[in-house]
Amino acid sequence: MKITDVTIQLAPMGQDRLRGFCCITIDGCFVVRDIKIIHGPNGLFVAMPSRKIMATCAQCRGKNHLHARFCNQCGTTLPAMVPAGERVKMHCDVAHPINAECRHMIEKEILAAYNNEFLHSQQPGYVAKQIGDGGDPMTPEMLPHS
Repeated sequence: MKITDVTIQLAPMGQDRLRGFCCITIDGCFVVRDIKIIHGPNGLFVAMPSRKIMATCAQCRGKNHLHARFCNQCGTTLPAMVPAGERVKMHCDVAHPINAECRHMIEKEILAAYNNEFLHSQQPGYVAKQIGDGGDPMTPEMLPHS
């Protein structure tokens, strides 16, 4: 497996811990989007794309956040999904490496690309990359006009 492309979009200044988003292409044929670059207590790390874990309403089968007290669809009172005072996993990874070796390789490539993009951002005339819905950087002519 080889990472053939890494696109970094730096987060706006003033974000708490989020430093940027990343899109990687593996072997020129598989894309993973929405990878986050986070500044944690031990430095930068990579957070794989994830989704919120949802609960289903017994009345209408609508999806609701685990902490929701009422259904977003029908308004029915929902039973407590999370016991009071307990920490519960609220997100699950959509894509992730299977072993530490793969995780290290991906993280190394992403953080090297992030550091390179960050250094470029310090230069005069730098134009920030925007990762679009297609996963590729958007040029100004591709941006929606308002």
